[in-house]
Amino acid sequence: MSDPLVIILVAGLVGTAAGLLGPFLVLRRMALLSDAVSHAVLPGIVAVWLVAETRAPLPVVIGAAAFAVICVLGIDALRATGLVASDAAIALVFPALFSLGVLGVTQFAEGIHLDLDSTIYGELAFVPFDTMSLFGVEVIRPAVVLAVVVAANLALVLLLWKELKATTFDPQFGAVVGLRPRLLSRLLLLAVAVTAVAAFQAVGAILVVTMLIVPGATAYLLTDSLKVMVWAAIGVGWLGAIAGHTIALAIDSNIAGAMGLVCSACFVLALVASPRYGVLARRRRRHQAPAGS
Repeated sequence: MSDPLVIILVAGLVGTAAGLLGPFLVLRRMALLSDAVSHAVLPGIVAVWLVAETRAPLPVVIGAAAFAVICVLGIDALRATGLVASDAAIALVFPALFSLGVLGVTQFAEGIHLDLDSTIYGELAFVPFDTMSLFGVEVIRPAVVLAVVVAANLALVLLLWKELKATTFDPQFGAVVGLRPRLLSRLLLLAVAVTAVAAFQAVGAILVVTMLIVPGATAYLLTDSLKVMVWAAIGVGWLGAIAGHTIALAIDSNIAGAMGLVCSACFVLALVASPRYGVLARRRRRHQAPAGS
């Protein structure tokens, strides 16, 4: 497989893994919380290196998941006091954890080749060179890891589809019938954390957050069907991967940044031209409404 196809495949897998979760985050009004969790896992990556001196995917995911739990519990604890609003609680917890991770990277993590540039912007151009042997075959490590994450996210969504759907649209009803909406929310955020960790070094924090939020928000403007929304979010992620890579090559720019910009352009287009919820459609309906209605 050629290098451009490998880059697009890895970015598309990130878009797929994120697209499976993004619509639920948008509908639950948890988009900012997903941003917080995505950044708060950084100290977990550093902690695993300091304790075990390894970058193996499984220990790193465990360490990152631990800090994701700390992030979620910290935000819940602050909100429970009644003294801090939800947005303020998020804004207090995740910068502290992310700052801890940044200090860890700069002070202790030079030996693991995890620098701030790769953490923020990603190293998509170097993905084709990150290989490992699997059953005697040389494969692209990020592609394998992300394929496993996609499978795990798909299994989560399929197995808990009814529960996630019910608690997303009516959490009070979910609590009454024993679906435990808080537990489901935490499972969703843990899946976000795993997705973020798997994608961090390949695509960087910026594209991870973009893929988790922007395609889901775009799909939200295009359809009322949750199933279609998930498929649309995945489609926007792949469109961003393909078109973003093409644009980055044409202008000799950062690949992850170009992919994020394409996804954002899709959102703007949906915001303006969505047949039902777009700005133009709403303006047209106001003009067509009978006078005095």
